[in-house]
Amino acid sequence: MQLLTKAPRGTQDILPKDSYKWQFIENIMLNQAELFGFSEIRTPVFEHTELFSRSVGEDTDVVQKEMYTFNDKGGRSITLRPEGTAGAVRAMLEHGLYNESLPVKMSYITLCYRYEKPQSGRWREFTQFGVEMFGASSAAADAEVICLAKTLFDRLGLSNISLEINSIGCPKCRAKYYEALKKYFEGYKSELCETCLSRLDRNPMRILDCKSLICSKIAENAPAVLDFICADCKEHFEKLKEYLDAVSIEYTVNPKIVRGLDYYTRTVFEFVSKDKNTLGLVCGGGGRYDGLVEELGGKPTPALGFGLGIGRILLAMESQGIEIPKTNVCDVYIASIGDAASLFAFNLTRLLRESSFIAEYDTIGRGLKAQMKYADKIGAKFTLVLGDDEIASKKAKIKNMKTGDLLEINLDKNFLTEFFKIHAEAENEKIFKNFSQK
Repeated sequence: MQLLTKAPRGTQDILPKDSYKWQFIENIMLNQAELFGFSEIRTPVFEHTELFSRSVGEDTDVVQKEMYTFNDKGGRSITLRPEGTAGAVRAMLEHGLYNESLPVKMSYITLCYRYEKPQSGRWREFTQFGVEMFGASSAAADAEVICLAKTLFDRLGLSNISLEINSIGCPKCRAKYYEALKKYFEGYKSELCETCLSRLDRNPMRILDCKSLICSKIAENAPAVLDFICADCKEHFEKLKEYLDAVSIEYTVNPKIVRGLDYYTRTVFEFVSKDKNTLGLVCGGGGRYDGLVEELGGKPTPALGFGLGIGRILLAMESQGIEIPKTNVCDVYIASIGDAASLFAFNLTRLLRESSFIAEYDTIGRGLKAQMKYADKIGAKFTLVLGDDEIASKKAKIKNMKTGDLLEINLDKNFLTEFFKIHAEAENEKIFKNFSQK
């Protein structure tokens, strides 16, 4: 039979056999963020288009080429979020979170949408983890956010991930930098792409972020922003390096980092994979955006954050051979022979699940041999077979599927207590063996 349709290009289905990998990464990220004082926020998947055009920037590739924008039935221009920061700022302002104790710290896991060419590590629908901090202007806050990102990679076991930092200054010193850039790029007007020509007068720094090979080559010899930052921005950047040095976080100053969104000021950073199989894969990045809250209608408020593509993190982990443990392994499969045994198995699985065990029984009507084959396929730790004799005697044999050991277990009121003991002893033995091997 021919399929009616397939998933849209640039999207992917996370199948049940793989979802545990995503859950593992997401749980670690939210847990680590919580240790740093960040609490989860959830915002709508779509916002008014103006939010992104004002925050991300009219001259960026995201706004000009990549946003999914449409008019709703009320004639309002709506956009699927291309990134998480703008929605977090909007929520912070709308709900007056700036009146609470500062800094306000948020974390989120959210779906984002960008219309770009699908390729390894890039999808049109992707899952992003991010954090945002409002109300902290010090370099210590920058260092804390970078430290959080670094600990995420450490907890996930990723290696060959390097930190690159830069400062793109504040609006005051950036004006002089814009003049220098404009003067430099005007000498190459005949070679720049059409998009960069339009950026030359409005925002020449965006040319540094162009994906065109010709524009990128021209940008290699453009003036460096660090030569133009003011004394305050330079002091902030030097202080950031002091904090990173204090906790032995290695970094490289990369004056070419400008970030792809207009709202960044001062500190910008990226974590880049140096692994040979994922060379250059950006595992995450962010920085400071002190002017964004005011741009969206709030009072001047210092702010900073970062975002990580979870799909890219998973690719890097798989490339480095990092095994992600399965969490939802069946604790016990109860096979049954006959209607009475099936009903009895149904009741036992209910008791086990109420005690937080993962328990399954036959709902298909398989024969005993097929049931045992299924139990082996799903990786059940224990199996228990029920028939008329077991129900009559209130006793059954429970099998440890890894060792093959058979133990007798009562099917009366002591069933749960005995299963707790059998399960615990098996788990302790497993932990002991793993420890001994190490």
